[in-house]
Amino acid sequence: MTPTPPAHHNHPHPEQHLSSSATLQDIVIGLSDGLTVPFALAAGLSGAVSSSALVITAGLAEIVAGSIAMGLGGYLAGRTEVEHYAAELARERREVQEVPHVERAEVDELLAEMGLSAETRARAVAELTADPEQWVRFMMKYELGLEEPDPRQAPKSAFTISSAYALGGLIPLSAYFVTDTPAQGLLWSAAITLVCLFVFGFFKSRMTGQPAVAGAFKMTFVGALAAAAAFGVAKAVGG
Repeated sequence: MTPTPPAHHNHPHPEQHLSSSATLQDIVIGLSDGLTVPFALAAGLSGAVSSSALVITAGLAEIVAGSIAMGLGGYLAGRTEVEHYAAELARERREVQEVPHVERAEVDELLAEMGLSAETRARAVAELTADPEQWVRFMMKYELGLEEPDPRQAPKSAFTISSAYALGGLIPLSAYFVTDTPAQGLLWSAAITLVCLFVFGFFKSRMTGQPAVAGAFKMTFVGALAAAAAFGVAKAVGG
């Protein structure tokens, strides 16, 4: 007797995969901005003030404000995606009810683009459109290219981005806690941050399939350029 093959659970794996991808993307967004923006601010202040305490105070204030703003941005983006999907879903359901002949023609057209023969398409259209919910899901995925977003992702994104930004921002600021002057703090901050940017850029590029070393140098260059620009402006304005 042939053993019954184990049942395949199709949903948990894709959802876990999508959730992991979204979390990784949120970490990248938060860390990249957290390493760059507070570093540039601290560098700019180092060229304008003579007290490390002022740099630390302003840096901490920026990290708090920046992490809240970044987290809120991530939350709103997640909610917008959920609301957009819900609106398109309602519209698709309405069209299936009100103009089913048009929607059937669209299903047939989509299947034709996939290379199915006319005979196979006719059977497939009949089966797909027999169940309105299956019909709507098919149109959402293959006509509109929309996957149902996880409604819990918005608060997760807010927390992840905010935390990653705060962590990234504390790295360049940490040097000012253990040095006597802003100039000394800037030297150590630059060394620490540029190394972190290089390492982060390297792994980020590897995970996204880009040339790792080139990505590392690119991220390091962007961070250094931002800090140098801020420092130069502060020096010029401060005289």
